[in-house]
Amino acid sequence: METTDWIRDGLRAVGGSVLTIALSIANFALFVLFLVALVSTPVLGLGLVLVPAVTALVRLRADAARRIAARHGVPIERPYRVRPAEAGPIGWQACRWILTDPATWRDLAWLVPGAVVGLGLGLATLAIPLYGVQGILLLPLWIWLGTGSYGYGFIWPIHTVSEGLLSLPQGALFLAIGLAAAPYVRRCDALFAALLLSPTGNARLRARVVELSFSRADTVDAQAAELRRIERDLHDGAQARLVSLGMTIGLAEELIGRDPESARKLLAEAREVSTTALVELRHLVRGIHPPVLAERGLDGAVRALALTMRLPTAVESDVTERLDTPVESAAYFAIAEALSNATVHSGATVAYVRIHRDDDRLRMEVGDDGRGGADPGRGTGLAGITRRLGAFDGTMTLSSPPGGPTVVTMELPCVSSSPRTTLSSVTA
Repeated sequence: METTDWIRDGLRAVGGSVLTIALSIANFALFVLFLVALVSTPVLGLGLVLVPAVTALVRLRADAARRIAARHGVPIERPYRVRPAEAGPIGWQACRWILTDPATWRDLAWLVPGAVVGLGLGLATLAIPLYGVQGILLLPLWIWLGTGSYGYGFIWPIHTVSEGLLSLPQGALFLAIGLAAAPYVRRCDALFAALLLSPTGNARLRARVVELSFSRADTVDAQAAELRRIERDLHDGAQARLVSLGMTIGLAEELIGRDPESARKLLAEAREVSTTALVELRHLVRGIHPPVLAERGLDGAVRALALTMRLPTAVESDVTERLDTPVESAAYFAIAEALSNATVHSGATVAYVRIHRDDDRLRMEVGDDGRGGADPGRGTGLAGITRRLGAFDGTMTLSSPPGGPTVVTMELPCVSSSPRTTLSSVTA
């Protein structure tokens, strides 16, 4: 690590300790408020309003601690149960939901110990570098001014200018130690918060069940929408042409005896209709599972897709083996949708696709140099990608500030199905 890096990290940690001290003091107030809300529950039902309100504040404080811990490399999941449909913002159902959630009591158990630990570590994080700054600046200044207020150094009394100047290296040492240790001290605070604010095994299991329930519902909806699309395409396309083909052949049969020339024209028209119907059926099949994906795998299919895009698209991939067919299909269509959005909506001049395999995770990145400002809530494309990946426990993150660039990062759990020996990286 470069010198400027640890100094910058140390200064950030020292600055963050000021916020932690203030928040730790707030912990005591929140603890008292929560106890008052509980005690007031039997009194005129006042707690039916106070308990949800104070709990919301406590959870905001706990979430702030989780965000601070994440900045120091200690991610903490939110353990709270999903609010029941019948529970409003206040009232008995809301209180029941809050008070029967074990996470509520874990937050309450953390408030006071978290405040004590946060205050202690925060003050230590501040005190050591501040003592170093005092040694570097204040003591020599007092001696130089000749006030006679020489004070005492950390080890011996200061009576002379020469002895006062000894505080300079001592102060520099304490400042360096304080800045170097500050990030680790803040991490200790984060680790302590994780002891009580992290979800328990049962809470994780419940959250996982809820997540899978939503994922299953999204998958069922996506499958139903896909079936409706296939049915619509068949009805409006190939089916209509095949019906027309049957009628044309029937007319040709009636005319073949008395007007062979007209019958030949009808048969030629029928041949054209059959060719068009076959093309539409091929497109429909490609929309279900592209043949190139079955033949070449994800790497080859994405490169073939990039060649068909109106937007010049660079492809980089280190995927050297075949993946499970459902994973390959989900990854391919997610990339195709992201590229389609970039082509239609971004106003970009170039795009790129990067595919990287990291053990059992497949990471895909689609970016463009367009105008940015993409929003998953304003259309179905990005939301569809999220649903498609969610069926496989995958994730999608979007970075699209106004003015661009736009970067869509997608991850999927994956396992290899069979080895491949081809590896290439070209620009389409």
